[in-house]
Amino acid sequence: MVCDAAQNGHGVGERRMTVRAVSDPVWRDERFNDSMSEQGMTIRYSTTRVIELDDSILEKNKILRGEGDDETAAAYKLLRTQILHRMRENNWKSLAITSPREGEGRTLTAINLAISLARDVNHTVLLVDLDMRHPGVANYLGVHPTVGIDDCLLDNKPIEEALFNPGIERLVVLPCRNVFSSSSELLSSPPMQKLAEEIKARYPERLVIFDLPPLLVRDDLLAFSPHIDAVLLLAREGKTRQADLQRAMEMLSTVNVVGTVMNSVRG
Repeated sequence: MVCDAAQNGHGVGERRMTVRAVSDPVWRDERFNDSMSEQGMTIRYSTTRVIELDDSILEKNKILRGEGDDETAAAYKLLRTQILHRMRENNWKSLAITSPREGEGRTLTAINLAISLARDVNHTVLLVDLDMRHPGVANYLGVHPTVGIDDCLLDNKPIEEALFNPGIERLVVLPCRNVFSSSSELLSSPPMQKLAEEIKARYPERLVIFDLPPLLVRDDLLAFSPHIDAVLLLAREGKTRQADLQRAMEMLSTVNVVGTVMNSVRG
């Protein structure tokens, strides 16, 4: 994985899991500062499910496990540091992950970046699957959600019923459960606007990572752009064409772009 600070200026196998009742993190102090240590905060759970993930599935799907000092973990730490610097500098709280086309590592990068960000003790992280035509976050983690963001939007399910903690402190996931052909219309709907505001307002120091579809395939990101602070653009080594990358950057000309990431994995 290679991080580039360039800006534009503005079915897996059988899953095993153990579920127990827990809650969203509640912090002793709602405002964080860089000097706050892990001992300086209290995390209490009451309603959000905690799901114990299967390590064999995580390994198969190249999901970060443990703290690890391998090359992949180190690359995500570097990416995390660069992104946190930009986001803190601009007071950004939400980041969309996208790519020019399918198969360029978008969902895997969104998951691993969210995990890496959650290991920074100064904030919590919410990972939201908004690729509603090809939802993949839960599948990568080996989870079968019974409630997703789609149920919250269409059936007025409380968001608390959809959230789960994947056994990683400070990380909560909001999956998408069903496939929708009219995904951009759903993303720009009044219920989505209301839900997006609830997500951002729930915790002042939470970072929100949105996994969104490819720019050159669907208009979902553009439809949802009013609800995001910045975008990280993914490209895949040996696959992404320069012309596609350039066109994607042009489409993001009115959006804050944190940078681009060149990787060598699908997802």
